[in-house]
Amino acid sequence: MSTDAAGQARVEEFAHVQHPDEQHHEVVIVGAGFAGLEVAKRLGRAGIDVLLIDQNLYHQFQPLLYQVATSQVAVASVASPLRSLLHKLRRHVTLRTATVSQIDAGSRTVTTSDGLRYHAQILVVAAGAVVNFFDTPGAEEHAYPLYSVDDATALSSAMLGALDRAATGQSAVGEGTFSVAVVGSGPTGVETAGAIAENIKYVVSRYYSPEFAARSCRVHLVDMVDTVLGPFSQASQHYAADRLRSVGVQLRLGSAVSSVDAEGVTLADGSRIRADIVIWAGGLKANSLLSGSGLDTGRGGRVDVAADLTAPDVTGVYVLGDAANIVDAKGRQLPQLGSVAQQSGKHAARNIMADLRGEPRTPFTYLDKGIMAMVGRGAAVAELGAGRLRVLGPAAFLAWLAVHAALLPGVSQRVTAVTNWCRDYLSHRRPQVVVHQPAAYDHTRAGKTPSTASRQ
Repeated sequence: MSTDAAGQARVEEFAHVQHPDEQHHEVVIVGAGFAGLEVAKRLGRAGIDVLLIDQNLYHQFQPLLYQVATSQVAVASVASPLRSLLHKLRRHVTLRTATVSQIDAGSRTVTTSDGLRYHAQILVVAAGAVVNFFDTPGAEEHAYPLYSVDDATALSSAMLGALDRAATGQSAVGEGTFSVAVVGSGPTGVETAGAIAENIKYVVSRYYSPEFAARSCRVHLVDMVDTVLGPFSQASQHYAADRLRSVGVQLRLGSAVSSVDAEGVTLADGSRIRADIVIWAGGLKANSLLSGSGLDTGRGGRVDVAADLTAPDVTGVYVLGDAANIVDAKGRQLPQLGSVAQQSGKHAARNIMADLRGEPRTPFTYLDKGIMAMVGRGAAVAELGAGRLRVLGPAAFLAWLAVHAALLPGVSQRVTAVTNWCRDYLSHRRPQVVVHQPAAYDHTRAGKTPSTASRQ
């Protein structure tokens, strides 16, 4: 069959009878996270008609959200306006800010909450994830997740309010105390606990009093496993644990959280940790949109995609990022990392262009750049490349800063982040501290809206 004939066959394969109120696009992308944005940019440069749907007007850089919550960087460093990122592609990429209410993979149709329908020749589902509370009683009502800009600003406000109350002797969990419990000892939990402990050591003592910071402020890191940073080597785990202890983090490992309430957490062994603030860094699951989409789901509610990143048993549908279970050439599942999402987005864009030309797709190959986690000021762990070359301490800290600055999507975000880091690490000042949501001061969490963390 000739290339032209193959292309015509592919177009006919995507044939669809349009609903009278339905818009049609060559490619519809649900979600403007790392994967979805990468697909949109690459297809837009190729002159392909793309509709990108996201519930936010901005792309959020999730690896730095804990630094927003701890006032190390400003919101502008992690939230990049989508229209600015895509303005050179606006002739080909249409941005729609809306909440997706339904995905029909069989017909490649997306419906938004306002009732509008969009049909695609090729549908890309990069709808992200939601916080997984694992049905822990009280967790959704009383714990603060950390997966969106709203989460980070709400948590920042809540911690500032609790700290102010504690400094004036009005803490709800103990007179004159300020206590935080971080649930989850993976990279997010470790980075958050370390940043809060260092804030207490260097910033609280500067803005309140050294005596109050040393005597009354506590940070607990809690997990059912008996190590921190599970995906890392034992040497990295030991370094991170020692560093956390050195800045005052109390490790409560080896016992699961059985419930959360307004005054802290109860562990499976029956012990209690009283806490003004409970932060949930205990894991994610796929967006609930997938369960009603007609796509078969596997581990974590995600779609087990084929080697070329398409969804099995449907035509013209790709699933990427936190919505997908992607395996490498050896059949090992790839982690839910921004680098995996970004690389899969690039490859999916190439395969989509091949689809539209009637050419064969190619399997996705992941370039493993390694894993890293910030532990605190001048301290990090990095295991680089597929061989996991281990780097600890200041060298890993500088590598972490360089990698994350490079990954930020805009020049202004890079400049702002680097400026904030220099000011923070050299002077301990926090000029970007702003109370965004004073209602978060309420220790009962009345009116708190838990994050859905969706990237739809």
